[in-house]
Amino acid sequence: MKIPPPGEIRSLHERHAPSRAAFDAVYTHGLIVSEIAAQVAVHAGLDVDMELVRAGALLHDIGVYRLYGADGRLDHAEYVRHGILGEELLRAEGLPEAICRFCSRHTGVGITREDVRAQNLPLPPGDYTAETPEERLIMYADKFHSKSVPPTFVSAPAYAARVRRFGEDKVVAFKAMCEDFGLPDLAPLAAAHGHAVV
Repeated sequence: MKIPPPGEIRSLHERHAPSRAAFDAVYTHGLIVSEIAAQVAVHAGLDVDMELVRAGALLHDIGVYRLYGADGRLDHAEYVRHGILGEELLRAEGLPEAICRFCSRHTGVGITREDVRAQNLPLPPGDYTAETPEERLIMYADKFHSKSVPPTFVSAPAYAARVRRFGEDKVVAFKAMCEDFGLPDLAPLAAAHGHAVV
């Protein structure tokens, strides 16, 4: 499998970003998720393909670009679709399936077919859950940083409180991931990037 190097990934972002602000938000978030994933992998002693993890981290949110309107605003109502939009975008670019899947497999703690039905989500029926160790790592690392305005790092208790609105089972799933992977040390990352921890 050919994994695109960082320069190619950055160029892909630059081609698809509708504005400099969108690029800065999405690409910087990908860089930070990559840093969190690398830290977690080392501390947890994970046996994962770190080159694939880096590419997945940098590309997992590329579908967000397709949710910006002509007015430069993000369509938050359709945000749950950013994963499948990103997977379609990367597939059209000819990227390997293992990389495309990071897009649709990282949202929340996984979206199941039952979630799609019960919540009437605007997604094709299916399971959008992390399956490989690399997908699980990206899904987990992604929980600790938000592209909010301004961007923030998200503590484990803050994320657990956010995901609770989707059901107690989602909180349980997140806590299980915390036990499996360990908690990342967000303080040095927050200091390096100038983003607060909430």
